[in-house]
Order: sequence, then structure tokens, then C-alpha cells
Amino acid sequence: MPELVFLKLGGSLITDKTRPYTPRLDVLAHLAAQIAASNVRMVLGHGSGSFGHTAAKAYRTREGTPTPDPHRPIGHLPQIRTNPGPIFGEAGRRSYWHGFGEVWFQASALNRHVIEALHAAGVSTMTFPPSAGVTARDGRITAWELTPLRRALEAGLLPVIYGDVAFDEVRGGTILSTEELFLHLARELRPGRVLLAGLEEAVWADFPARRLRVRHVTPGSFDEIRRGVGQAAGADVTGGMESKVKEMLALAQEIPGLTAQIFSGEIPGNLAKVLQGEVLGTLISA
Repeated sequence: MPELVFLKLGGSLITDKTRPYTPRLDVLAHLAAQIAASNVRMVLGHGSGSFGHTAAKAYRTREGTPTPDPHRPIGHLPQIRTNPGPIFGEAGRRSYWHGFGEVWFQASALNRHVIEALHAAGVSTMTFPPSAGVTARDGRITAWELTPLRRALEAGLLPVIYGDVAFDEVRGGTILSTEELFLHLARELRPGRVLLAGLEEAVWADFPARRLRVRHVTPGSFDEIRRGVGQAAGADVTGGMESKVKEMLALAQEIPGLTAQIFSGEIPGNLAKVLQGEVLGTLISA
């Protein structure tokens, strides 16, 4: 069976993360054309960029409900950004779930832009929204029925997932990033490569100066560069570059032979080259 590839289109690549709810439709069209021209068996994921992250930051959706449940230690209650102070009790819960629904709406709105670009390029796709099939416990995936996604792969369709809200047994609700979803999927589907296409050409050891490009990251070398790797620009509630590298290193250590690449999807032709096996940007391996 041909190698399975996981490809993520980063939120910073397909949206303007400094301007709320702004897709980069021209970029999406170019990326979709490169995917359509490839002959790669893949699962596609995408970030939420200025769509889901903007609402998630306002309502602190990833942290969970303002009133902890009996299974969660009582501590600082998340503050709803739309109010100058914390909201407690029933009013706080209503505001939280309103925000939860808003994050879902905005993340799915961006997904529609992605699907429309792929459809226009002639790619047969199906979206599998995590909010409809994933449950979590304290931010970690505990269940995901993958039979429909497996069937889509077998049928030659392109399964699409994205960073999304999920119901959580401890937090009430939370947000799962595409990388976290990939971690779970990789244990089940065993891809050979994970490709993370963003704005950055590579991982930088001196971000944001961008003078020291990191060609290869291993568990042994990561500690030497992690302080300079940097966080995300614009709204991002699921972590920046350091988080992505850590997650991919963990995955490479867990699945023998798996590698990950972080590269720029904005440079014309880069995605097509990487899909065909060229190593660009930063390679991550065990």
C-alpha cells in the first residue's frame, strides 16, 4: 500500500492571523492546485488561524468551563474576556458555552473555504469535524470513531480534519489543535511522514531574527535550540512553534521511521516538492 502522509496547512498560512476572520483565498487556491496535482495518499488537516483562535482567545474556550466540575481541582476560574471580571455560576456557564459554539462556527467557516478551494481544484474530499466525533479528558483525546475516515481513505477520497472544539469529561469543553489530532490519528493509521506547511521557511534557533536556520531537529538537539524557537504571531491558543516541534518529536520517537517536516507553504511550488519527497525547511526525526 502506498505511504500515508499527514499534511497540515497552518492557520498562519491560510488566514491572516493579525486580522480576525480573514482567509487568504489566493494562497488556498495555489495549495489546492498542488494537492490536486500530487498522487499522494494523505489525510489533510488545517489550523483555525484568525477564525477559531480569535473567538477561542476571547472566551478562553481551551481552558474549560468557568465553574469547575467535581473532578477538577478548584482554582482560578477562567475570566471571560468580554467582561471586566470573572463570571461565576450559571451566567458564566452560559457565556462559556456561547463562546464554545462561536469557536465551532468560526472553525467550520474556515473549513468551508478550504473545502471549496479543494473542490474547485478537482479534489474529492470529505470533512470529519472533530467536534462531531472526538471526546477528551482534560485536554487529551480519549475516543474517536475512525471507521468512516478509514473508509474515505480506502475509497480514494481526501479526509480533512481541523483544529476544533471538543467536549471534555473534566473541562466541560476544550479545543484540540490539528497537531494533537494528528498525534492520535498517527497511532491508529501509522503515516510515514507528517508535513507542516506554514509561513516560516523552517524552524529558527533565533526567532524572530531568523538568522539561524535549523536544518534537523532530534530529541538530543532540541534542548539546545528551544529557547530561541519562539511562539506564534497573532492569535493562537494552542501554542506556537515550540509546541509543534515538541509534539512532532514525541511522535517520531513513538512511531519507528516516522519523520516530520516544517516548511513554508507560501513559497510557490514548495508543497508540491515536499509531497514528492524533497526535504525542505526543517526535518524532525528520532
